[in-house]
Amino acid sequence: MISNPNPGDPLPPLREVIKACGLHAKKSLGQNFLLDLNITRKIARAVPGLAKAHVIEIGPGPGGLTRGLLLEGAARVTSLEKDHRCRPALEDIAEAYPGRFRFQIGDALSINENSFLEDNSHPVHIAANLPYNIATPLLVKWLGLEPWPPFWESLTVMLQKEVALRLVAEASTKAYGRLSVLAQWRSTPKILFHVPPEAFTPKPKVTSSVMQIIPRLPKPDGLLSGDISGFTKVLFGQRRKTLRNVLKPLGDQVAEVLKDQNIDPGLRPENLTIDEIVALANAFKKSS
Repeated sequence: MISNPNPGDPLPPLREVIKACGLHAKKSLGQNFLLDLNITRKIARAVPGLAKAHVIEIGPGPGGLTRGLLLEGAARVTSLEKDHRCRPALEDIAEAYPGRFRFQIGDALSINENSFLEDNSHPVHIAANLPYNIATPLLVKWLGLEPWPPFWESLTVMLQKEVALRLVAEASTKAYGRLSVLAQWRSTPKILFHVPPEAFTPKPKVTSSVMQIIPRLPKPDGLLSGDISGFTKVLFGQRRKTLRNVLKPLGDQVAEVLKDQNIDPGLRPENLTIDEIVALANAFKKSS
């Protein structure tokens, strides 16, 4: 076994693990392996209360972030990996960290994460280097959970910088849209730092961002995630149209609702603040 220059790490360097397991990155799985344990440990340190946390990790691949989480002292880590080729690498991690790490082979988009939570003695946090091709659907899934607040206390995830900017975008900016509303309505998203393409194998064409999302207590607006999700799907479905036109599918009361909410029907969807969007969603729900 080749010694690892990273202090405290009992496992071989990730490049050697990838070579030994024949793990070429699959484009179909959105894989880009993060090999720099300095970066993965930096991500791990950002997880709140790591020493007492049960961290659910999505898409560990050869285990770079997994090892970072364990080296930085996570109480428990449970990883979900779709690619069965990663099993030997993850089995080695489980052997090196007995009692603190386990993994499952499965699809993050379809699995119920509550299946991981048979032990409720640790607060649950999600951490992941999200595969590019499923990052947005996963975020929508986690942000749309009911009841709210969800089972997780934080999301600390790496994803495309473009997606991260959409999550934190303000009204009347180019990046502002449905994902901005879904995230900011019931949580506080924050970009922590950016990671250049050179940190990955293979090197992607885009910069990545590590961001953290903390759920907030629900506001007394009486809305569920399905209400906001459905309304924003209509609202931002044709974002270059004015409100009077884009909201037509919601019925004949569009002009009346906009007038009651003191909103100019000539505005475009991206001009509305999140509070205005929530108020509109509530008004249309009550009028339907």
